[in-house]
Amino acid sequence: MLNTLTSTVGHRLSISTTGSPISRLGLHKRYLVVLFSTIVLCCFKPYHGYAAEQSKAADLVKDGQVIDLTSERYALLFKELQNEHNFSPEQLDNWFAGVSIDKKVLELMDRQWEAKPYYKYRPLFVTRRIIAKGKKMLTSHQALLDRIEARFGVEREVIIAIWGIESRFGSNRGSFNVFETLNTLFDAYPRRSEFFRKQLVYFLIVCRENNMNPLEIKGSYAGAFGQTQFIPSSFYEYAVSFDDDAIRDVFNSTEDVLASIANYLSRFGWTLNAPVYVDIGTELKTQELISANLKGRKGRVDYRTVAKAQNVDLPTPPNNRKVTIVSLEKSPAHGGGYRYVAGYPNFQAITEWNHSNRYAMAVTELSEAIKIP
Repeated sequence: MLNTLTSTVGHRLSISTTGSPISRLGLHKRYLVVLFSTIVLCCFKPYHGYAAEQSKAADLVKDGQVIDLTSERYALLFKELQNEHNFSPEQLDNWFAGVSIDKKVLELMDRQWEAKPYYKYRPLFVTRRIIAKGKKMLTSHQALLDRIEARFGVEREVIIAIWGIESRFGSNRGSFNVFETLNTLFDAYPRRSEFFRKQLVYFLIVCRENNMNPLEIKGSYAGAFGQTQFIPSSFYEYAVSFDDDAIRDVFNSTEDVLASIANYLSRFGWTLNAPVYVDIGTELKTQELISANLKGRKGRVDYRTVAKAQNVDLPTPPNNRKVTIVSLEKSPAHGGGYRYVAGYPNFQAITEWNHSNRYAMAVTELSEAIKIP
């Protein structure tokens, strides 16, 4: 648009240059003013558009607002569910009739815990009470954890730490209706609508395969459910049965819950008895490490490069795989700044569960705290 307007003003300048030099100068001045004003206005328009795009999803709907099932997005969804996944029109009518928006879901999506600095995030999960309960769980499920550790090659402390963080060892599984939540996020959360459409499809599939009523499942505001807090696609891909039946039960079977956590990490390359992280200081000393840190969990560096730059000794990662550079905010009461760590492949496996480095560090530090010598 800016190019079009500039071209128009330039064209006017070219046809208005007759007459005396003084008159031409006056015309040029006037058109330059017009050009400048046009550019300024165009520069401001994207700003206002950007601000509008940043309106929170919850501000655009009413709680309990019935979702329009006649929209194109739902017509395409129903077509896929019937033609590709063999759900009947009667089933869909029964489940979707009257489904409505849960505004609280949208409000919570815009203020997720992972956005907190680490010194505020860690105390949400690494507490005396959770540490004490984690130690008890290690003891009471020792025989089961022996079998899981031998089968999947994942340390028991990490399994128990994730269990504790995700659902307080099964006591807090979420109170949101998962079906309504996924529909809310598909219909009214544009930023990730396609992702939650996919989750809605997976949810109906896993409910059918595991003989669950989709209207009765409770979970988190992001559509995760069970003691593992799997999103539907993760349940579909990684949940396992470890209690000698055909049902993958992450709601009531401790065997299935803990084995499913282990299976997930194992599938993402967890290595038993390998390092998870190493502290590398309070300052990054090369631009390469700074750049890797800014890339987040996808920024990978050779461990030897890190060791040389930071002047630290680092163990060799499994298969010489690269490490991530993780920054963790320190409390202003303790001097502020950052603590930097090298995240090893095992650390990276945790970030496949939850993409937040803060989450992965909280899991790791909780696992260290509950370990029984």
